[in-house]
Amino acid sequence: MTWLLAALRSLVFYVLFYGVSAVLVIASVVAVVAQRRWLGPIVERWGYWHLWCVRHLLGIEVVMDGALPDGPVLIAIKHESFFEAIDTPRLFTLPAVFAKQELFAIPGWGYSARTYGLIPVARDKGAKTLRAMLALAKQRVDEGRPLVIFPEGTRVAHGTRPPLQAGFAGLYKLLRLPVVPIAVDSGAAYHRLVKRPGRITYKVGDTIPAGLPREEVEARVHAAINALNG
Repeated sequence: MTWLLAALRSLVFYVLFYGVSAVLVIASVVAVVAQRRWLGPIVERWGYWHLWCVRHLLGIEVVMDGALPDGPVLIAIKHESFFEAIDTPRLFTLPAVFAKQELFAIPGWGYSARTYGLIPVARDKGAKTLRAMLALAKQRVDEGRPLVIFPEGTRVAHGTRPPLQAGFAGLYKLLRLPVVPIAVDSGAAYHRLVKRPGRITYKVGDTIPAGLPREEVEARVHAAINALNG
């Protein structure tokens, strides 16, 4: 009976969250054409709509342990599910997220995402693409916006501690920004077809200064984003 209730709640979540999301994507495209200043608030509202659905439809409590950063820093977040990716516009002010190049091919969403300021990451595309990505990232920093990266490169199974992707250390070195690592344990409740009620916790780690050797920054970030793994 418990599984059946969770399945019904998940079904309602999918219908309502993604139904309203489709409307917001259309609104974002209209905003890009008509009034670009509306785009930020629309994206932020999407994050808050997602949180409402997570809390009230799925029965998942979201807890924050620590103070979130603001301004031009590099934020490294554990990546166990789509939850934390969707939640970033709510957590930060106009975050510029490093996102897979393939996502920008989604009709409507990709166009709005580029205009909003997300940074496409095209793996194995050569030095020219890397320079373009860095130029976009530095532009977002000049705008006073935080940069958000998922340093494991993709979603990972709950409780696992894979190494960081090599690109993280390169960005850290070239951008010369302090890093704020954030652990999140969303996978247990959220990363499944039938989502479970429970709790998702964010744990904000200590700020790591710019300019550290690669081995040190990778070790500190790896430890901090896995702080909720026990």
